[in-house]
Amino acid sequence: MIDPVIAAEAARRRTFAIISHPDAGKTTLTEKLLLLGGAIHLAGEVKAKGERRRARSDWMAIEQQRGISVTTSAMTFEYGGCVMNLLDTPGHEDFSEDTYRTLTAVDSAIMVLDAAKGIEAQTLKLFEVCRLRDVPIVTFINKLDRESLDPFALVDEIHDRLALDVAPMLWPIGMGQNFRGCAIRGTRELLLFEPEREPVPERRIARDAGALRERVPNDQLAALDEQMALVEEVLPPFEERAYREGHLTPVFFGSALKTFGVQSLLEFLARHAPPPRPQPAADRVVDPGEPRVTGFVFKVQANMDPKHRDRIAFVRLCSGRFARGMKLFVSRDRKPVSTAAPIFFLARERSLAEEAYAGDIVGLPNHGQLRVGDSLSEGEPIRFTGLPDFAPEILKRIRLGDPMRAKHLKKALEDMAEEGVVRVFRPEIGADWIVGVVGPLQLDVLKTRLAFEYDLRVDFEEAPFVTARWCSADDRKELERLLAVKKSSLARDRDGELVYLARNAWDLNRIQEDFPAIRFAATRERH
Repeated sequence: MIDPVIAAEAARRRTFAIISHPDAGKTTLTEKLLLLGGAIHLAGEVKAKGERRRARSDWMAIEQQRGISVTTSAMTFEYGGCVMNLLDTPGHEDFSEDTYRTLTAVDSAIMVLDAAKGIEAQTLKLFEVCRLRDVPIVTFINKLDRESLDPFALVDEIHDRLALDVAPMLWPIGMGQNFRGCAIRGTRELLLFEPEREPVPERRIARDAGALRERVPNDQLAALDEQMALVEEVLPPFEERAYREGHLTPVFFGSALKTFGVQSLLEFLARHAPPPRPQPAADRVVDPGEPRVTGFVFKVQANMDPKHRDRIAFVRLCSGRFARGMKLFVSRDRKPVSTAAPIFFLARERSLAEEAYAGDIVGLPNHGQLRVGDSLSEGEPIRFTGLPDFAPEILKRIRLGDPMRAKHLKKALEDMAEEGVVRVFRPEIGADWIVGVVGPLQLDVLKTRLAFEYDLRVDFEEAPFVTARWCSADDRKELERLLAVKKSSLARDRDGELVYLARNAWDLNRIQEDFPAIRFAATRERH
């Protein structure tokens, strides 16, 4: 049964992520979207000095020091009659798992490309994740105020490498020092770049306006007319259905740093981005207009406020009307979870969430009860699917500077594992913890956070293993036989699941041959 009031509120939500290769301008675009959405009053440019260097979405100390995003930030604001839930994801490939889990919680994505570089390696990986989940993508080609590739070459690359139809919504007039603005496709209007205008350096003007020639040289106007004729001839017009089905990407050109083209992008999201979609669960599909509240935890963040050792579960609501203080149950164990102080996010800042609907991201403070992958419901037990763990590609032993603080290390590593910062394994033989990561930068983050948030000094040592596989079998005796024969290569993860630590590719192939009845999995569904 669908509740029309709840369905109408859900339809106002736009929940989207921003994906890109590092340094394409993703965090700057996030800041400008917040600025134009009225959520902040001064964008904290990543390359500014002193206190202004504190980008609002990059709140961790290591993010502020290095000018990169290493964790997902959630931000909620209103624009154009819609509630915008923006998730800024890590661009660095070493944090792709956090990004993957975030993409399970959104209904669309903005793909940011550097106009001088086009599609880069991490952009391609993240796009493939979006494609697996049928997430619609709008493209923002950034940094037009610098020297760039030919716009037709950029459009062709998107079409050829991503197998997407491309529908430009704006088309650039020049680039770098000669950047004059963009033509608005489908109209006889231009969006002129006028840096002196604040806060949005844009002026809309008719193509045949007499004042135009004072701003744009004749040769650029002639070239623009030729290009627009070719655009209309060879590139498809925007079609909402094709975009929402993931076959077509609308393309905006602009400069996030100069706040050009960002407002057009924001207006497009309010008008065309998909509202919350039905969510697949183990037993059925959950419609956002259903009256009972359901949701799932896609992220847990420890120590957003280090003074209080807090743990916040990021919950994507899937249906119903959430109200502060209501009774929700964790589907894994049917235990109730407190909703006395739910929060909305503006990165690290918070506000109390009195009510929320499908598509909204709500933070639930808890003390370890909620895990990534947990499903919450008001009534029937329900389990949402599609949040996997991935096998690490780098394994290290962890050495604690002060052995007397072993219990503190255990708690800290459990917190980090819960967030998905690292995989943590306890060997069946030996007392040393082994941590697993996708990329080396994760080790730097782990070391920095253990020191800053837990006052623990650690070092990493080489472990004789290169990867891990989760072990499962229909016959428990097979697992017992594996334990008897290969105990020195076995460990337990944070949930107590058996894990095989392989020394090399040959070792992994051999164990699979020796124990054909056991499944050695590189991914595991979170429950």
